[in-house]
Amino acid sequence: MSTKKKKGMNLPNRLTVLRVCLVPIFIVIMMLPASVLPPMVSGLIGVALFIAAAVTDLLDGKIARRRGLITDFGKLMDPLADKFMVIGALAVILYRTDPGFFRFFITLVLLIVIFRELAVTSLRLVASTSAGAVVAANILGKIKTVVQIVFIGAVFIEPALYSIPFVEGFLPAWWVANVPVTYTAGILTVLFTVWSGVNYFIIMWKYLDPEK
Repeated sequence: MSTKKKKGMNLPNRLTVLRVCLVPIFIVIMMLPASVLPPMVSGLIGVALFIAAAVTDLLDGKIARRRGLITDFGKLMDPLADKFMVIGALAVILYRTDPGFFRFFITLVLLIVIFRELAVTSLRLVASTSAGAVVAANILGKIKTVVQIVFIGAVFIEPALYSIPFVEGFLPAWWVANVPVTYTAGILTVLFTVWSGVNYFIIMWKYLDPEK
């Protein structure tokens, strides 16, 4: 009597699930009050967790393509995990940022990212329910995610880097005060977030039947 071997979740999908699990841990640690954990310590732990999540994002796609392990679960959950990671990180940054222009800038980026992700997720849902189509992330979507991760990393790392006396003394004062890498990455984040969102609408417009 033969028994069928149960297939478990493959490695890329496990990495995706791990990324989803890291997000709430990252958020909780970054939002702990100073009386529980000093901001510098929570920031370092948070950055480490965010980098770990970003590494799983890099690995799961590469492994899936190399080993032919692309699944519908991965097509759905991989971009969803990215959304959780990016939106969660931006919300935490907003929470930890003092009032001022930078807080306004972060708020603007966060709203654009949320509106784009809601629109694209709704389109994916319509495509899935009406046509049974699972639309995987395209190259613009991947670039958008990479730029968002670079921006979030810059928000955490650039000010800390400039606080090192040797680095601060080497750079012009206006450069240190204005964190240009962070702002440049933020502008690119807005650009690619909007561009990739419009591109998804163009690709998936055929699934939107106004007569149904």
